[in-house]
Amino acid sequence: MEVTSVRERIIVAAERLIAERGQGVPQRDIVLAAAQRNNSVIQYHFGSRDGLIEAIVEYRLAALEIRRLELLAEQSMSDHPETVHTLVQALVIPMLELTAQHGVSHYARFLEQIQGHAAVTDAANLGSDRRTSVRLIMRRLDHELTALPPRLRVRRLRALSITLFALLADHERAVEAGRVRADDDQQWNEIIDMLAGLLTASVSESAPIR
Repeated sequence: MEVTSVRERIIVAAERLIAERGQGVPQRDIVLAAAQRNNSVIQYHFGSRDGLIEAIVEYRLAALEIRRLELLAEQSMSDHPETVHTLVQALVIPMLELTAQHGVSHYARFLEQIQGHAAVTDAANLGSDRRTSVRLIMRRLDHELTALPPRLRVRRLRALSITLFALLADHERAVEAGRVRADDDQQWNEIIDMLAGLLTASVSESAPIR
């Protein structure tokens, strides 16, 4: 993915450094990694560190949104019924494609580092007009899981994003280390299966846990 502007260079540099070192990485290190000299450039373009984090999420979101909506449309036109598994596919595949097709190598690890930030909370995902696909997927997953008690359903859907970030971050690390290919279908299917399994696991009978 070609980076053409100062703003984009800062976003890409910050994404990588936050992914590798956490949210507390010094802003001067981000400025240097973006090949900039003015230490106030982040303040100028983003207002604050939080503004920069939000900008990174939004920078990647456009491509993810388009692809997720495409997958949902393809599913709606198919002869097969929508399931938890197909909905998880629509959520996950675009993120795996970022690495496999576009060479984006740190976004999942960046998300793992910022989980809990306002930019990726349920309120942000479900309330933003720019995240229609995520809102649709989560609502449809909620509908598919109506056999679960309501509170358990909420907990599992909240756990989905945490587990998703962790599994995709681990996949990124494995790709970077050369242990797997970025486009390995078996790895993709395993990730999707684990996430679908998290949502659909049977409920144990109430019993003391020792």
